[in-house]
Amino acid sequence: MSQISDTSTQSITKFTYILLSLIAVIVILVYTEEYVVPFIIALIIWFIIHELRENLQWIPWVRKNVPIWLQSLIAFVIINLVIIGVGELVYINSTILYENIDLYEQNFQAVLLQLNEIFNIDIASKVNKYTHDFDVDEFAASMLNTTTALFGNGFLIVIYVIFLLIEESIFPLKLKAFYPDEEEQEKKQDLFYKMDQNIGRYLRLKTIVSFLTGALSYIVLLIFGVEAALFWALLIFVLNFIPTVGSLIATVFPAIFAVLQMAELAPFVYIMLSVGAVQIIIGNVVEPKLMGTSLNMSSLVVVLSLTIWGGIWGIMGMILSVPITVMMIIVFEEIPSLRFIAVALSEKGELSEAPKRVKK
Repeated sequence: MSQISDTSTQSITKFTYILLSLIAVIVILVYTEEYVVPFIIALIIWFIIHELRENLQWIPWVRKNVPIWLQSLIAFVIINLVIIGVGELVYINSTILYENIDLYEQNFQAVLLQLNEIFNIDIASKVNKYTHDFDVDEFAASMLNTTTALFGNGFLIVIYVIFLLIEESIFPLKLKAFYPDEEEQEKKQDLFYKMDQNIGRYLRLKTIVSFLTGALSYIVLLIFGVEAALFWALLIFVLNFIPTVGSLIATVFPAIFAVLQMAELAPFVYIMLSVGAVQIIIGNVVEPKLMGTSLNMSSLVVVLSLTIWGGIWGIMGMILSVPITVMMIIVFEEIPSLRFIAVALSEKGELSEAPKRVKK
């Protein structure tokens, strides 16, 4: 009887310890968002650099003659050029949108009058009542402040990436110092390699899928004559990284804007159907074939991670939710006391096999 009581006490103690630890971690994450999020973004950029570097090594001459640090530098420069180019395009297109904002306001009123006639309800006055206090200039200023803050974080992210690349070169020496036993070293190296391969593969394939979605959506928006089509295509590309709801939001934004631009309701339906068709085909046919089951995450866990990380860090948390959860599952698999969490988060209750690491 005392043994049963001791076991029950141990289970309650373990559960309480895990619960308190979880609460403490969430509180820390919420209050350190300003510093932790840039570091996680930097870590993901490091994964991308590593992925680009591996692709460069497919070229025999590069593999034999170009040192690792130079390969990393080339990948780092490529990523920064892409980010700067995208930022420039977003700035140019958003400026065009802001210059025509008065016209969009007039068209918005015209659309409300059309809705009044269709539904025979005074929708216009009710909507205007709620939007009366909305200051467009103040909203634009807040967006500008947000953009400035992002560029400020961008500098911090670059610093983090540089130090991660430096740390990468000396990390094997630290690993040997941490774990003198060669077998334990091998296990830890396999853990990091598994994390690198899974997250790198996810980012590579998700980027391809998002680019394909954005490119096809851009063509559709051009066909319908939507202004700043490139801006909306870039927005679709970014939002497609948010699991489940990202594609829906990405479809709604350009559809609503088309109504404001053309002062008609029909473009909303056309764009929702056409861009939505692109999202459905790529999301339900192309993406599953590319992704397969490599992430070993159940659909419910994807949605829950989206909700939880979105609640902690907002939009950025939603975008980072899958990579963070993948890292958690891989780490929990290697900790015996937390392995049950990895099993619960996995797709079929089975732990994934580590990819074979090529020993140099």
